[in-house]
Formats: sequence, C-alpha cells, structure tokens
Amino acid sequence: MKKYIFLSWMAFFAVLFSSCEKFLDEKADKKLAVPVTLTDLQSMLDNYGTLNHSMPSSGEISADNYYLSDANLNSISQEGLRRMYVWEKDHLFAPGSSSNDWSYLFKSVYVANAVLEGLESHPSTDPDARHLKGQALFFRAFAYHDAAQIWALAYDPVSAATDLGIPLRLNTDFNEESERGSLQETYLQIENDLKQAIPMLPVKALHVVRPSRAAAYGLMARMYLNMRNYERAGAYADSCLQLYSTLMDYNKLNAAAAAPVARFNAEIILERLLNSPSMVLSARIVPELYAQYENNDLRKTILFKKNTDETISFKGGYGGSAAFYGGLTTDEMFLIRAESNARKGNTSAAMSDLNTLLVKRWKAGTFLNLSAPNPQKALELILAERRKELLMRGLRWADLKRFNKEGANITLTRKANGITYTLLPNDLRYALPIPDDVIALSGMTQNYR
Repeated sequence: MKKYIFLSWMAFFAVLFSSCEKFLDEKADKKLAVPVTLTDLQSMLDNYGTLNHSMPSSGEISADNYYLSDANLNSISQEGLRRMYVWEKDHLFAPGSSSNDWSYLFKSVYVANAVLEGLESHPSTDPDARHLKGQALFFRAFAYHDAAQIWALAYDPVSAATDLGIPLRLNTDFNEESERGSLQETYLQIENDLKQAIPMLPVKALHVVRPSRAAAYGLMARMYLNMRNYERAGAYADSCLQLYSTLMDYNKLNAAAAAPVARFNAEIILERLLNSPSMVLSARIVPELYAQYENNDLRKTILFKKNTDETISFKGGYGGSAAFYGGLTTDEMFLIRAESNARKGNTSAAMSDLNTLLVKRWKAGTFLNLSAPNPQKALELILAERRKELLMRGLRWADLKRFNKEGANITLTRKANGITYTLLPNDLRYALPIPDDVIALSGMTQNYR
C-alpha cells in the first residue's frame, strides 16, 4: 500500500456523506468518486463543522496569552496537549487520533479538492460553477495557510526556498505519496489559490459562513502579514475594507451577558472557529496582559471576567460563546492596514486607523485620540493594541514568530509542576511536530529539533 497521510478520512466520509449515500462510491486502487451536481458540490462546501469549525488551536495552546494551574494541566487526558502546553519537542498523540489539528485541516483540504474535481465536468464559464470553484480554492488556501502557521517556521524570504513547508495535496488520490515541499512553494500555492478565487467570489456572500471577495482579500492580507510583506498586506487589507468596513460600538454591548459579543456580528467577514479543546475553559489570562487594559476600555469587561480567586478568565469572543474565534473580521483588517502604514512611515494614516477602531472600544466620551511623534512609536502602539484586540483569535503564535524574525527577542516562559519551561526566540519548536503516525505512514521529514 502506498503512503498517504489522511489517517481519519474514511471515518470522516461516513459522517460527511451520511445524508447523501450516492456521494460515496469507493473504487479499489483509484480515487473515490465525488459528487458532480452543483447542488451536491455546494452542500459539501456548506459543511460547517469541517470547513468553518476547523481552524487549528495548537498555536493558541502554545502561545502566551494564558496559563493553566497544575491541577488543570494534570487533568487533561490527552498527553499530546499537555506536552504542547510546555513546548515539548514531540507531542505524542494517540496513533490515528482524529482529535489533532492535522486531521482537521486535511479534511478541509480533501473536501476542497473533491469539489474542484467534481467541477471538472461543468463548463468553466458557468457562473454557478465559477462561484463554487472560488469557494473551494478559498477554503483550501485557508487550510494551507493555517497549517503553515503551525507546522512550519516563520516565513523568511532568505531561507523560504529551503525551509520545510507543508505537503500540498491538490487532488483526492489516496495513492499519491505525500512529500513536503519548501515553505516558499507552500505560500505560492496559497497565493495562487486566492488570486484565482478572488474574481470568482461575490462581493458579499449569502452568509458569512461562505467566502466572499472581501474575505479573500482579507486572507491575502493575513497571509502577506505573516510573510512580513507589509506593503502588500496593507494593500489587501485596504481592498477588503473598501468592500466592507463596519465596526461594532462596544458601548451597545451588554458587558454583564455571558457572551456579550454576538455570533455573526457586524464585524464578521468570514466565520471560522478554532477547534478549542476543553482545557481552554480552565485557562486564566496572564496578569501582565490584563493589566494593559485601561479602566475605560470596554474590552476589559466585554472580553473578561474576574473569578473569586482574583484570576481572570476569557469570556469568549466573536464566536458568541467560549469557543475561540479565528475567522476574518474588520477590526483585524484595520489593524493590518495600520501596521502596514506605520512600517511604511505613514504615521498619520496608521494612527487614523487605530483611533477609528479604539473609539468604538472605549466608554463613550472618554477616549482621546492617540498620537505618535514618529512611525516607530505608532508601530509600538498598534502592536500593543493588536494583542489586546485580537486576543484568543489563533493569531498570536504566528505573530510571535514574525515579531522574533523582526528582532523582538520575545522569550516565552511557563511553570508547570515545579518545572520552568522556556521557548527562546526563533526556536525550532515554533514549528510544531507533525503527528508521529503521519510521519511513520508517509515517510515525510519531521520538523527539526
């Protein structure tokens, strides 16, 4: 049997296609047959659990926004998650586990590829088929982008051609071996998918669970930001905001509610949630981060609650619940455009975007516009607000990687069971280990340690 990596696909198919048995027609030593009607293909792309609730949580688990007590850490049943929390060199998930992020993401890739193959029997000029193709390319790009943030090092144009990337599966053939190309090839694939998708997508989707042109621009902005191509990141964030730029006024939210920020709220461009493990329910926000919020900053009560032991918990964000949100939003785009302008030396434009956002976050009548004497000070203010605004969005891990590439020299430290664990800037462990059983079956190169 030839090597392949999608360890949980067969079980996944049974769930995905349970309502449409004609979808599944297994053929020995050949690709699985896929749906061919446009209605069936759209139903595959509307599988919310796979395509919209599949963003990896591994980066957020590994990042520095929160901590766990020893008791809560020791109560986690999955050894892989406990080891991930303290940046062990390997995570030791159970063989064949369907609960790891690798499995979740490559389910998304498979669905996107199956739809693209199903569209081969339809005229490329059919507007409905083009719309479906744009959606599939977008979701495949999103999955590969997420994978690159978890299992690859920070993008560096000097070394990207030789740094390990992600295996790029562009069809549904199980028999095709999986190989890791370069990180440069990974980002080129993401970029090409999105560039193809943009003209095929509507300016506004029927619902935010489906991709729109604004969402594709937004994902391009996030991608270029993580590549540290700040000029293009700002340009695509601007293109996104030209199509949709609504911000919520936090003064109109009920801070006393269990989940003050509504699901599908006005800032959502593309809905996507993290696969948040139960351990996040016991997470506590690091005190140094909470202390950065001023008393008139409504985020201090909208996003957090104080526990009886004086620790701080995260209420939940844009998912309308305790689930971590990782989709595309207008506040993220304002911050990307602001950062881009600051790095280009355009202090006035950078601070204008930052103030446009913050006035919606502070108690009415209390916010005074921030000013900066130079681009560097503007950048410092913007990055400080980026962390406070985009908390628990699955973005901090990638930010740490790129900041350290810029010379920030951020060292992470955690204490657990009497042991102090440290993650140094640009450590090889910033590329998390690929699950051992995937490596064993595929023969791919594991991330270096």
